[in-house]
Amino acid sequence: MERALEFIVNHYILVSIFAVLLIALILLETRRGGKKVTPQSAITLINRDEAIVVDIRDRKDFAEGHIVGSIHIPLSALKDRHGELKKHKDKQIIVADKMGQHAAAAVKQLNADGYENVVRLSGGIAEWKGSNLPLKKK
Repeated sequence: MERALEFIVNHYILVSIFAVLLIALILLETRRGGKKVTPQSAITLINRDEAIVVDIRDRKDFAEGHIVGSIHIPLSALKDRHGELKKHKDKQIIVADKMGQHAAAAVKQLNADGYENVVRLSGGIAEWKGSNLPLKKK
């Protein structure tokens, strides 16, 4: 521990640059994937604004349980199948994945395809389950 403090004191410029770069990286990553919504906020958007949920998990995970009324488009097929969402272009779109890790890529893809009102479900379906919210099984 003493050596770490000694390094920080002796190389304060390097440590400062590292801290700034780390903060910039964290900010960039959080903004790149779009806005997050909690499961409770998602329920409000679905009920009040008739938001559309796009589930990007694979077929097996989707069959084990999904949000009622969600549209299943796996992440690997999103680029080819985004046209299925054209009729919902004016509505809020909520992207849900397994644990919130891949939704940012889907949001980025949909934004590039011209969809503006796209958010991601914070924590994905895992957080939805953790909040004891219902899932429909096929």
